Amino acid sequence: MENDTIAAISTAVADSGIGIVRISGDEAISVIDRIYHSKDNKKKISEQPSHTIHYGFIQDGEEIIDEVLVTLMRAPKSYTTEDVVEINCHGGIYSTRRVLDTVIRHGARPAEPGEFTKRAFLNGRIDLSQAEAVIDLIHAKNEFALKSSLSQLKGSVREKIAQSREKILRQLAFIEAALDDPEHISLDGYEESLEREVKELLVQVRELIDSSDNGRILKEGIQTVILGKPNAGKSSLLNALLQEDRAIVTEVAGTTRDLLEETLSLNGILLNLIDTAGIRTTEDVVEKIGVEKAKDKAKQADLVIYVVDSSTKIDENDREIMRVLSEKKVIILLNKSDLPPVTTVDRIEELIGKKVPVLSISAKNQTGIDLLEEQIREMFCSGKITFNDQVYITNARQKAALIRTKESLEKVLLSIENRMPEDFFSIDLMDAYSSLGEIIGESVGDDLINEIFSNFCMGK
Repeated sequence: MENDTIAAISTAVADSGIGIVRISGDEAISVIDRIYHSKDNKKKISEQPSHTIHYGFIQDGEEIIDEVLVTLMRAPKSYTTEDVVEINCHGGIYSTRRVLDTVIRHGARPAEPGEFTKRAFLNGRIDLSQAEAVIDLIHAKNEFALKSSLSQLKGSVREKIAQSREKILRQLAFIEAALDDPEHISLDGYEESLEREVKELLVQVRELIDSSDNGRILKEGIQTVILGKPNAGKSSLLNALLQEDRAIVTEVAGTTRDLLEETLSLNGILLNLIDTAGIRTTEDVVEKIGVEKAKDKAKQADLVIYVVDSSTKIDENDREIMRVLSEKKVIILLNKSDLPPVTTVDRIEELIGKKVPVLSISAKNQTGIDLLEEQIREMFCSGKITFNDQVYITNARQKAALIRTKESLEKVLLSIENRMPEDFFSIDLMDAYSSLGEIIGESVGDDLINEIFSNFCMGK
């Protein structure tokens, strides 16, 4: 089945200016020869050089299906390393499907989700981390996610992992050689040099693991929960950030009872904003549910924006919110700065018990919003997110493999400390080597590979 010639629509199935039908496999050129006709009906694609484009028509028998441009890429210089043909046709849903149906009737089979990229991986053109970067690139929702995916696609993760695996492999080879030929290769003092090497490897692995927090934010955005008492101005803040009246704003306390979720791009940073029900003690059953949802979301958030009505006194409801915030990254907004202040910055800092950013704003008049945006950028990006030499782990599977690597390397250090035989070093070093291999696809099973590529779109 992996040697079949496959075909799929590689562009969005929608009304558009252009649609692309991709064909890959040993019979790709034979298939296009059966259905492509040049303007003078004399040119055959099979007689053309690689990486050329040809104008003509797709025909099913005598019926002209579409006017097209056909791109030819011969093996191995193609995405899949197989012969690849791409038919650039008109982008209407019906016309693109007619072209695909014609291709399938003349010798190709429908591709499975991600099968083109899977073949690129199986044929050695890319590793598994690069394959996963392809789908991340397709789903990128902000500038940082795009740059991170491109960096991984160019092999930044593979390069880091390959360097670490090479170091481990050298240690394994030395131990094996010394155990096989103790007369000529001595292990005296080896524990000290191995300990240094393993500690250096652990630093690198931990850095990659630590990068995953930033990596997740790059990829998925900052989960941002807006919290506060009823009528503090949470919904007004959401509307001000979005620059539209998305949330209902009234003078009636408790208007927002359920979660309201929106996405905002803040100079390339994605904020996943959640406006919540006002937190207060209430006997209303529906409002109680909203309050509990608000607290749960706050516990899961990357950032909590706590909106305080600065024209009123701090009460027990505010103290309840502050208890929720004890372990979170938080920005406190003293809203309604257009009214005489009752609650001050000093009072807030005294009650919350830790140093946090406190800003004065008026969501109603949209003043101070620029300060909030600047503070968010500083908290999550200042000096931390660059794309010079930094590699970010954005994939949960890769992070899990790195954690297993770390645990195996820590076992090696423990064996050295306990003066264990060298065989123990080899066992844990091999586990670390294998775990790193999972990241780039050198030690993974078929089931995992199939699961990863099943998440791709049909034509990629």
